[in-house]
Amino acid sequence: MGGAHEPMGEIILANLLTPAVLFFVLGFLAAVLKSDLSLPKGLGESLSIYLLIAIGLKGGIEMSQHEWQEIIRPVLGTLFLGSLIPIVALFIARLLSFDLPNAVAIGAAYGSVSIVTFGATLAFLDHVGEPYESFMSALVVLLESPAILVSLLMYAILKTHKVSLQYRVATVGARSRAADAIATVKKKEGAQPKSGIFSSIVREALLGPSVLLLVGSLLIGLIIGERALPVVKPLFIDMYSSVLILFLLYMGFSAGSRVATLSRYGLRTLLLGFGFPLLFGALGVWVGSLSGLTTGGMTVMGVLAGSASYIAAPAAIQKAVPEANPSLYLGLALGLTFPFNLTIGMPLFYQLAQWIHG
Repeated sequence: MGGAHEPMGEIILANLLTPAVLFFVLGFLAAVLKSDLSLPKGLGESLSIYLLIAIGLKGGIEMSQHEWQEIIRPVLGTLFLGSLIPIVALFIARLLSFDLPNAVAIGAAYGSVSIVTFGATLAFLDHVGEPYESFMSALVVLLESPAILVSLLMYAILKTHKVSLQYRVATVGARSRAADAIATVKKKEGAQPKSGIFSSIVREALLGPSVLLLVGSLLIGLIIGERALPVVKPLFIDMYSSVLILFLLYMGFSAGSRVATLSRYGLRTLLLGFGFPLLFGALGVWVGSLSGLTTGGMTVMGVLAGSASYIAAPAAIQKAVPEANPSLYLGLALGLTFPFNLTIGMPLFYQLAQWIHG
């Protein structure tokens, strides 16, 4: 089936009828219909750890089989997306009147990547018989950290500018009260010394639990290479698809639980939740084409760019920008963008990649 230009409706229907998507729908409906279903505490975190290690190991093992010349263009394309998307998302969120902390959180979530959407995309491509580059798992790691780093740097810069601006306003005709005014503003904003702010940002971007597991597993796979397969294959490769189904049941339940919280923000959330994956997903497919990827690789790049993180980025944001509302950025990522990509986004970007590739 790979390479065949099937009708869009057939591709979407085939995707909807896969076990992974159907279990997501089951969990989503259970939450929306207020079923008595309850999932064990810690299940989501445990499965997240498994998926992060599995994706990192697989990416590292596959990278060990490639020369750097083969992957340099996709790597540069990925770093470009990871740096550009959070900035664009932040400013669009500000244009839609979201405050700075929430806009930064939205930028970090959409600049970063959904690990589970990535796994589901590979399953989708396997299902339709479309080959893709074996090093795509490594690009997930490269999208994760830059987006968090850029978002938190933007927050530090814009927050510092805001404090400085308020200080200048306070000093006009009231220089004697300026020190008190800036102290009050800094206290309210939770300002830190610049060195403290930037070291904290770098720490969150590079040493957050999700990034640490992804990067660490990738390096282990890269160092050991195919020699690791006899040990890691039974648990982290053969069982991956089955564990992904279980995690998607959990994610469906989480997504359904958060949909209602978005209603207070009005239509703005629909514009972001459905508009961002379309905009950034199309950009990702185009960058994938410029990077020399195959149709399958372009599809993966598109889905990665159009996805929103609900693991790594929220964990970093919760620590670095506690003023941001988790119900908003997690609600967008889980309640709108994740279901959209899982059902419509993947086949849509696949169709776009086929069209660009001719």
